[in-house]
Amino acid sequence: MMIVIDGPAGSGKSSTAKAIANRTDIQYIDSGALYRAVTLIFLEHSGDRVAFFDAFDKTEISFSYSDKLFRVFLDGHEVTREIRTQQVADNVSKVASDPEIRERVNTLMRKQVKRGNFIADGRDLSTVVFPDADLKFFMECDLDTRAKRRYEELTQDNHNVSFEEIRRNLSKRDHMDSSRKHAPLKKSPDAIVIDTSNLSFREQVDIILNYIYNKEKTSPGETSIIRGDGPDQNKPKS
Repeated sequence: MMIVIDGPAGSGKSSTAKAIANRTDIQYIDSGALYRAVTLIFLEHSGDRVAFFDAFDKTEISFSYSDKLFRVFLDGHEVTREIRTQQVADNVSKVASDPEIRERVNTLMRKQVKRGNFIADGRDLSTVVFPDADLKFFMECDLDTRAKRRYEELTQDNHNVSFEEIRRNLSKRDHMDSSRKHAPLKKSPDAIVIDTSNLSFREQVDIILNYIYNKEKTSPGETSIIRGDGPDQNKPKS
């Protein structure tokens, strides 16, 4: 089974996908982390495209999910913490918009999911990378809520950032992700849309688990948008 969750940065897709992996035997792939790792290589070569691709081709990018953490390695060296800096966040959309880079990262993910059950989150997984995925979700959330969540996440990890800085970064990334020519952020016509603005974390996880457990009984056409604006309102039934 292949399950994908697309959506803008900070909408809750990564934390939700990991929670689902933790509660099931489904393996987790963080596509955003892979693009961040590639961005790290890009920054190490000062944006020199020729030097970057030369280094990219010579670097072994590997990853694993264990102990509730998606780990990324470059030539065996773990860069899980390094890829979460603000400098990487400020440049990842630019790097990820390159068609050649996207195809290489997509190939890396496709090779990984040939066997087993996987859940992955990203921007264009349901429309480009895994168009035949068994279940497709698109998470939405208002900008201020996303900025608040990301601010709390980074400050808990001792990163020195401001709320306004994070909000500006998210807004910029939204524009770049949705307006890029190659594989822009957009909803797949057959995706189940979940607005997490007013949902608790547990609610958004349970909604997707409900669809996973009852996949043969449900259809994306039954629910267009799921919102947290009332007890059990618009939620799929078991």
